[in-house]
Amino acid sequence: MNIRSIVERFAGMKILVIGDLMLDVYLSGTANRISREAPVPIVDVAERADIPGGAANAALNFAALGANAALLTVTGDDPDAHTVIRILEERGVNTSAILCAPERATLVKKRLISDDQLLVRFDAGSIEPVAHELEKRLIAQLKELYTEVDAVLISDYGYGVLAPRLIAVLKRLRERDPKPLVIDSKDLTRFADLQPDAVKPNYGEALGLFNLRAETDRVEQVSGLGPRAVEMTGARIVALTLDHDGTVIFERGEAPFRTYAQSVKNANSIGAGDTYAAVLTLCLALRLPTVDAAEVAAGAANVVVQKAGTAVCSIEELQAYFYLPQKLVRSRSDLGLLLAAYRAQGKRIVFTNGCFDILHRGHVTYLQQAKSFGDVLIVGVNTDASVRRLKGAARPINPLEDRMAVLAALDCVDNVISFGENTPIELIKLIQPDVFTKGGNYAKANLPEAPIVEAMGGVVEIMPYVLERSTTEVIRKIQLRSAGD
Repeated sequence: MNIRSIVERFAGMKILVIGDLMLDVYLSGTANRISREAPVPIVDVAERADIPGGAANAALNFAALGANAALLTVTGDDPDAHTVIRILEERGVNTSAILCAPERATLVKKRLISDDQLLVRFDAGSIEPVAHELEKRLIAQLKELYTEVDAVLISDYGYGVLAPRLIAVLKRLRERDPKPLVIDSKDLTRFADLQPDAVKPNYGEALGLFNLRAETDRVEQVSGLGPRAVEMTGARIVALTLDHDGTVIFERGEAPFRTYAQSVKNANSIGAGDTYAAVLTLCLALRLPTVDAAEVAAGAANVVVQKAGTAVCSIEELQAYFYLPQKLVRSRSDLGLLLAAYRAQGKRIVFTNGCFDILHRGHVTYLQQAKSFGDVLIVGVNTDASVRRLKGAARPINPLEDRMAVLAALDCVDNVISFGENTPIELIKLIQPDVFTKGGNYAKANLPEAPIVEAMGGVVEIMPYVLERSTTEVIRKIQLRSAGD
């Protein structure tokens, strides 16, 4: 499976998203006091973030992956709707089919967070079925848009947009012109007559669908549900997502299989399900085998669960996830993909370099200190030829591959790449680090890299020197002991 060629084919695809739009509001601050009115914390709100959620988040995922997404939905005619629509338009989503109804209130989900801990969520907005006249306008938009798109994703939260008549019209459209259809809904049985290509229930929705109780071994519990799942949902593929337990895939007439999720400590991640559904839709529209489509969708969801709040997966992040799963980076083009992913995630990048010939305590202490200045530590390592030019013909003691492998084994090191020049200036120009670090045996005034770093907006940090901890010192002690023997 060539992920790069698959992802490149996402560009220009036309997708229709039908579903419930909402605005996710994040209020973040600190809570250092208890209220006198009641035993509750007082949160001093310092930041507010407005992020499109629900079907709008699914549409943003398509746009971030290079596709052309149109969103068919209903909002109120209020400031919250205007905020969502503005953000969607800024990120390339077609909002022409978003119907603003004065009689409705845009659904808003506000979350109050203190020190990364969600304290409370409160919801407001219209959740009743849309009025008859509004439904007629939705149907008219559906008929017009359906002829223009490559696939359809339904993102249904049960908040009134997906009325029975709209579903019936979509069924007739599919009968005349079948197009890939993926459904993400809290009540999948409502859409069984559409015979969708795929549905994406989560574990809680599956429990409700099959009238089951939660069990500890969720994979074992659901593994035998395949025939019932495809029968009850009418779908060819059922992708049952189990968050940290991955996804179990049932396909009509095929043996089930499973994809795996990365283990993360992030209780505030939201939107991985939207991302999974969006990428699955794109892959099925490309007529990829189910196994490949599920793997790509799982990779995109793994990207999103690393983030806090409502988030999407960009095309750069998806490419980096599959092409750079290891710490060792083999080319500068691969490093460019990785950097784009880090930047998209808002990560602060630290860069350092050296020969790292015989890794010792001084190196480890230095690298741990360097990592403390940011989120990601990238280490540039001199090639064998450049070490000989800098240190003499007797060096390095350990070849490049060994030196890189040992560095990659350190938890504080995120990525390792080699360079053959005497200085890492060309790497620095590519990386544009937020922080460039060197050991205390260097002075900033004598570093040719320092002006380059600062010209690109970065800072230079000189780490404290660890006395009597150097490769030269280690070699000297070994030679002394060898001579004594």
